[in-house]
Amino acid sequence: MSSDTAEERASASRVTIAEVAGRAGVSPTTVSHVLSGKRVVSAATRDIVMDAIRALGYRPNVVARNLRTRQSQMIAVMVPDITNPFYAVLTRGLADAVDAAGYGTYVCNTDGVHERETKFFQDVMDRGVDGIVFASGETASRVTFGPADHHTPIVCIGEHLDHPLCDAVIPDDGAGSRAVGEFLASRGYKRIAMIQGPLKYGANRTNGFRAALLAAGQKVPAERMVRGGWTRRSGYEAMAILMSRRNRPDAVFCANDLMAIGAIDLAHELGLDVPGDVAIAGFDDVDAATIVTPQLTTVLNPSYEAGSTAGELLMSRMAGRYRGTGRTVVLPCPLVARGSA
Repeated sequence: MSSDTAEERASASRVTIAEVAGRAGVSPTTVSHVLSGKRVVSAATRDIVMDAIRALGYRPNVVARNLRTRQSQMIAVMVPDITNPFYAVLTRGLADAVDAAGYGTYVCNTDGVHERETKFFQDVMDRGVDGIVFASGETASRVTFGPADHHTPIVCIGEHLDHPLCDAVIPDDGAGSRAVGEFLASRGYKRIAMIQGPLKYGANRTNGFRAALLAAGQKVPAERMVRGGWTRRSGYEAMAILMSRRNRPDAVFCANDLMAIGAIDLAHELGLDVPGDVAIAGFDDVDAATIVTPQLTTVLNPSYEAGSTAGELLMSRMAGRYRGTGRTVVLPCPLVARGSA
């Protein structure tokens, strides 16, 4: 019985550049030039080489290439919840931005758990990724960077980090939430409540909302501030708490759209008219915001643009086009008024 390992068998069966060259009747160097595209090769020769590649089923040895170039051609993106449409679209924006340059994307779903965040960070650093995107500022702020980690470009979405090669993409949550508060106050609502995100998350949204109501002469008592968990179910449960109180709110701002949709679910279950009995607004403007009835008044959080901008910032550092200190790109978050408020 052979004692060859699976790795040795795979290596033995791999078609080599020399075999491609032999079939095409050219030198291995010419095959390399066709594959890399870095040298001019005649169209006729290129066609012959490509025919040989297809006939033999040649596939480049990515591991060997990475060892040569010291690049993995991979970007890691850490998201707290890939099932949240906001992060799915953000990841698509990032992938589209780096795909043209031949980069792939590792997606690490952390569930916002610090231990998982740390493990994923260590894993992708060990794999030698060429860049990292933290899709949540709250996630990234808890990661400890060692001296060896300071050579990998990082983009943080939500805040800037203490890292020499860190750029930031910051959606203007505070301004967007102020716009919601101003809008609801201007519509004459007097008992305005908020379903916040989990503790330590989404402070800018809470602060912006509070500031707008205070400027309009309205206080936000503690009983009108309830926490959710960013999910549709948690929005339903938080709305149930608010609507069980004697002095029910006449408008509710939810810190993301999934919670707002859950709040609409609860309102419908109670037989309440939205917005006649209670207005509901959200934040993010995910696709589902236009599917619910009534369509959701919300704030546009530019998820695709955040991802693509992060990709562009990473690419500029990895390609050596930018070598300076950290940059910050602020993305506006405008109000989108629809039927729910």
